[in-house]
Amino acid sequence: MTRFRPVALGTAAFAVVLTAAITGGALIAQQKPASGPIARYDMRAGTVTGVGAMGRGAGAGMAMVFGGGGGGNAAQHELYLRLGSSRPADNGTPRADHFMPPPAKLGKSVPLITPRVETGPIDEIPGDRKPTGRLLIFWGCGEHAPKGQPVIIDFARLAAGQMPPGLWSSTILRDWGPTLTNSKTFGRWPNEDTMGGNRQIRPDASLIGAHRIAGNYAPEINFALARDFMAGLRATNTTLPSGAATVKWNAVPEATGYFASLFGGKRGPNDQMGDMVMWSSSALRQFGGGLSDWLSPGQVAPLVANRTVLSPATTACTVPAEVRAAAPDFRVGTLTAYGPQEDFAYPPRPASAATPWKLEWTARIRHRSLTSWMDIPGMPSGYGGAMDDGDGSSGNNGQQKPKCKPRGGLLGGLGGLGGVLGGGGGC
Repeated sequence: MTRFRPVALGTAAFAVVLTAAITGGALIAQQKPASGPIARYDMRAGTVTGVGAMGRGAGAGMAMVFGGGGGGNAAQHELYLRLGSSRPADNGTPRADHFMPPPAKLGKSVPLITPRVETGPIDEIPGDRKPTGRLLIFWGCGEHAPKGQPVIIDFARLAAGQMPPGLWSSTILRDWGPTLTNSKTFGRWPNEDTMGGNRQIRPDASLIGAHRIAGNYAPEINFALARDFMAGLRATNTTLPSGAATVKWNAVPEATGYFASLFGGKRGPNDQMGDMVMWSSSALRQFGGGLSDWLSPGQVAPLVANRTVLSPATTACTVPAEVRAAAPDFRVGTLTAYGPQEDFAYPPRPASAATPWKLEWTARIRHRSLTSWMDIPGMPSGYGGAMDDGDGSSGNNGQQKPKCKPRGGLLGGLGGLGGVLGGGGGC
């Protein structure tokens, strides 16, 4: 059952904590507020390993700057803060800060800056060149792709720059909470005024403890977090005799479900992009959208039931042989472990339903753990968090490292991916 418990926070009277962090119950399910909330606060906390932990990545869910530097095997953290209010700023200039507990090691506070413009994430095929060939779409775990796969999209038959309709999930929406457009006044971190942003977060930082958000356009928000950054994902890749590859990973505590995806391709004429390949672990051909973002436990539960998301007890998925055969030159994969959620509201829900519930603020924090890897012939074992086969060949079927440094060509046109490699294929 969903239970509420009061939490004392310094001089704040009480904040209501929804302790159904795993079951994901609705914050105001038992009684609809008569008014408010005036302010809404959203936190998203992630743990990143693999290619993403190097600071740059490729593919959906990796085209962002992750926390910290260092090698792909070191877990890094990401943190996103967003405050939205129905009030204007007191003096016309918005100002707000998030005061962290000392273990967060982010100083006294981090500033929530109001941006002039804000653009949301867009699902797109990685790269800075318009696709001109074909896109082969696979989905589902298994040694071989089921009958009816792949679905083939010929970009030559589409209008210039047009993405195929229905390619990305429209049923699993991203939910970033407060935005510049749905709030009277809005602030976020990281932002243009914070040098380094998530790179400031130390690997040993902790979010557990008292948090306070104060500014001139929202009521003061106080809550205490009981859950920290999730554990890092560690994945291994074993090539089977059929050419399929079994991806195995460690069970992450508090994970509510897992979702894997892969993007790859092969060279075309003149070393340009030929066929592109997309695969996901979903049994229902689901790609992108909220699956590439943070999902609450309440969102994940029905997705596990309909096999869009792998269950929290699952620790392996086989990428079909046909997927890898269709993308012989490079493959980039991601694996997401969706995590718990904590919800807070003030004031507490009245004991009597006859008493109006005038909400001042709500707050939530969602968690995830993400890893990513590259499976490219000739890449040294472990480069950029690449997963190792059982024989240590890093998924390259024993091919040796090329003698020349890759430049331009196929991978050079893949934007973020080419950046990770320092230039693309085509020696």
